[in-house]
Amino acid sequence: MKNLTDSFVSLGHWPSARSFGFNTDILATNLINLSVVLGVLIFFGKGVLSDLLDNRKHRILNTIRNSEELRGGAVEQLEKARARLRKVETDADQFRVNGYSEIEREKWNLINSTYKTLEQLENYKNETIHFEQQRAINQVRQQVFQQALQGALGTLNSCLNNELHLRTISANIGMFGAMKEITD
Repeated sequence: MKNLTDSFVSLGHWPSARSFGFNTDILATNLINLSVVLGVLIFFGKGVLSDLLDNRKHRILNTIRNSEELRGGAVEQLEKARARLRKVETDADQFRVNGYSEIEREKWNLINSTYKTLEQLENYKNETIHFEQQRAINQVRQQVFQQALQGALGTLNSCLNNELHLRTISANIGMFGAMKEITD
């Protein structure tokens, strides 16, 4: 830095400074040229650069704002989706529990219905057996009665002759006549 200020201060000491010419000191001339160019750029480009930076800043802020809004919407949708998922899981659990209890209830209903049906079938079987027993007993009674009746008729026919037969008929007619008079 001292060389730079010395070059400006001591221009009067340089023999070439009195006349027009080329400065061969590259470091001194480059620093001077750079400082002049930077000064001009800063002076004239400050407004343009400031506008560019402000525009860029506004675009970045708008992008951030839009991103925050989108993020908020996404978070809200995510919460709604989570709430729907919880509701669906709760409903699925409820359906599962109801389904299991409904299956269990139907199983017991089927078992009870089967027992009732078996009980009814057992009752029908017993009634059928009882009916068949009564029918067989009645058939045996009829056969015994018919055999007894045939035996009695056979005995009567062999024991009765015509005269005894006529007396029995007369006695019976007399009894019927007496019964008729009593009832009149």
